[in-house]
Amino acid sequence: MKLAAALLSSALALLPLAALAQSKPLIYCADASPEGFDPGLWDSASTNIVNSQMFDGLLGFKRPTTELQPKLATSWEISPDAKSFTFKLRTGVKFHSTPWFKPTRDFNADDVVFTFSRFIDPNHPFNKAFPATFVYPQNLGLAKLIDGIDKVDEHTVRFRLKQPNVTFVANFAFAWAGIHSAEYAAQLLKQGKASQINVQPVGTGPYQFKSYAKDDVLRMTANPDYWGGKQPTRMLVFSISREPNVRVQKIAAGECHVTAALRDVDVATLAGNPNISIQKIQALNISYLSFNLKKPPTDKREVREALDIAIDRDAIFKALFPRGDATQAVSAFPPSIPGYNKSLKNEFNPAKAKAMLAKAGFPNGFEIDLWALPVQRPTNPNGQLMAQLIQQDWAKIGVKASIKTFEWGEYLKRANNGEHNVYMSGWSGETGDADDFLTPNLSCAANKSGVKFCNAEFEKLIDEARATPDQKKRIAMYEKAQEIFKRERPWITMAHSTVYIPVRKDVVGFKMAPNGSVDFEGVYRK
Repeated sequence: MKLAAALLSSALALLPLAALAQSKPLIYCADASPEGFDPGLWDSASTNIVNSQMFDGLLGFKRPTTELQPKLATSWEISPDAKSFTFKLRTGVKFHSTPWFKPTRDFNADDVVFTFSRFIDPNHPFNKAFPATFVYPQNLGLAKLIDGIDKVDEHTVRFRLKQPNVTFVANFAFAWAGIHSAEYAAQLLKQGKASQINVQPVGTGPYQFKSYAKDDVLRMTANPDYWGGKQPTRMLVFSISREPNVRVQKIAAGECHVTAALRDVDVATLAGNPNISIQKIQALNISYLSFNLKKPPTDKREVREALDIAIDRDAIFKALFPRGDATQAVSAFPPSIPGYNKSLKNEFNPAKAKAMLAKAGFPNGFEIDLWALPVQRPTNPNGQLMAQLIQQDWAKIGVKASIKTFEWGEYLKRANNGEHNVYMSGWSGETGDADDFLTPNLSCAANKSGVKFCNAEFEKLIDEARATPDQKKRIAMYEKAQEIFKRERPWITMAHSTVYIPVRKDVVGFKMAPNGSVDFEGVYRK
């Protein structure tokens, strides 16, 4: 299958220089600080949003759809057996020129090979100098999947897989697959400063890094050499505003022009403001509580099921989603995705839960830690309130939950280390494919420590589904996999939500994405 690139002509390139010189700064009120600026290291939404302004991948998603479009690759070809993926690379693309790096050549195949070799080769010289965990590539099992990366010529790269994978091409559009400069990496290696790749980024994206004050403000400037054309916004500012009510106040006052997604309760506050429009999308997302499957007592399946069915989701939804625009999550991905198993149901039965605990050896209950999400997400707008309501439900079956939380980066680090019993998490998909939810979160590759889910029967089904081009067979496999998921209960599934993003009416060109993320390429204030 060969997909020819559409011509990416841009009106931005035609903007007069005088108009660019007078462009207004664009301020985005972000809900959390970025964890770093090396895209492959991180998989949180807040960090991905930052890095996707500065880094391009080979492909992208055509907003507001899940359709793939060319970026640093102009076209791509997939072999009939879905084991070989060949990309023709765009010529004339410049890397950012910064005070810490001046490129001497254009983007080419070496940069693609360098970027992805880090993900799959622990003995890569750069990985030796800067040991790192590439969260998303690791969870996908890229090292196990990719057989080789070939530089066919300066502007052609081929990825060879060990087994067929019909979903593989979409990975090249994700934020973690942003392309680094191999020349910059070589410079850092020579200087003994490899870790600076996560502090002083160099990409090819529409904006480039200027400065960052942690937990305060990130400043980016327009990339003057961007292959997609001159940006009409010269200064892009991310104002870190953790409190949702502060973000609401700031956009109402015109102190920011776009914000992170609103909570349900904030939509009405801004709906009547004549200077603000509220964009919305039925997002491909889920919130859930993830059990530690290694630490007692949540290592027992019966305990996990008891804790799940003791929760009164109806009461939680009345408190957290008063507008009624969220739906209760039953499975690991939303009902709109092909392969969703409609036969599965949630259950609320405290008496049965108490009996299950007694049978599991806990007639008097137990004490447990419950980690509350420290950031606001459309699928979990108030982690503390959700935790308190769950705490009350669990108390009724004899389980005493101690609510804990941490700063966002610390929260993620500690959860990955398995310090929790139960922690709140979530996921946003971009492709509209079930694999986009299952493999990164529920495969054995995502479970190096034993803390998360790893089930041989489930693994076999999702592996076979990825390798099967027959859609009917894939759907049947995903339906069966969800039955195993529901039986084993690695998660307490909570919500799928509509995502609302407020935008000042003088902002032009902003479009939401199915995962609720933001992209400021071509966006400006009139």
